[in-house]
Amino acid sequence: MGQHTVTSFDEELEHLDRLIRDMGDLAATMTQAATRALLYADNALAQRVISDDAVMDAKQRELDESAIRLIAKRQPMAQDLRVIVGAIRMAADLERIGDLAKNIAKRVGAVGNAGTPRALTHPIDAMASLVLEQVKLVVDHYVSRQTEALVRLREEDERIDIQYTSVFRQLLTYMMEDPRNITACTHLLFCAKNLERIGDHVTNIAENAYYVLTGQQLPVQRPKQDETQVTTSSTS
Repeated sequence: MGQHTVTSFDEELEHLDRLIRDMGDLAATMTQAATRALLYADNALAQRVISDDAVMDAKQRELDESAIRLIAKRQPMAQDLRVIVGAIRMAADLERIGDLAKNIAKRVGAVGNAGTPRALTHPIDAMASLVLEQVKLVVDHYVSRQTEALVRLREEDERIDIQYTSVFRQLLTYMMEDPRNITACTHLLFCAKNLERIGDHVTNIAENAYYVLTGQQLPVQRPKQDETQVTTSSTS
């Protein structure tokens, strides 16, 4: 991005970038901690994730206020306006990732109380690793201005959808094989759906970041391989 004749304008734009980086780091931390708490029935770690959501909300409010103040004061145009509006949109998606991580954390106690066998949580482990990798990469690619990497990351959401469909089917199988698994598997299904939604928000961030950096919109259609609707209808 070009430098402005008013140095303070550049500093204010950099402040938005720093907040996006901070929110990205926190989103990755919360996602990792929530899934780890779920997999290892760590209630203390789950509570920490729930507490971190308030920090995430505060950072989003700070970014929104800074962005609105910057628009009112500088009346930005073209690329500068894209940067500011893009930051607001990306912050909203990062805040939603925090909400979804919190929702996973809130189910840790219920899953643990159900005496969940490790085999039931195992299918989520691989999916969580894939989602976490994307959460970490998306802001890094934006900050380092790697537009092609953002396009590839957007396309990678298909892998998460495929993984979610696999987890969905496995958990349904566990429930059909043993009704005692129904309670735990129901909670795990919600957690898996939250992870899939985190992937969707990463995709949104990648699209907004690409637009900010290039001024071009990516095609509306993107890979989508969530087949759980088909699975549901075929098993009903």
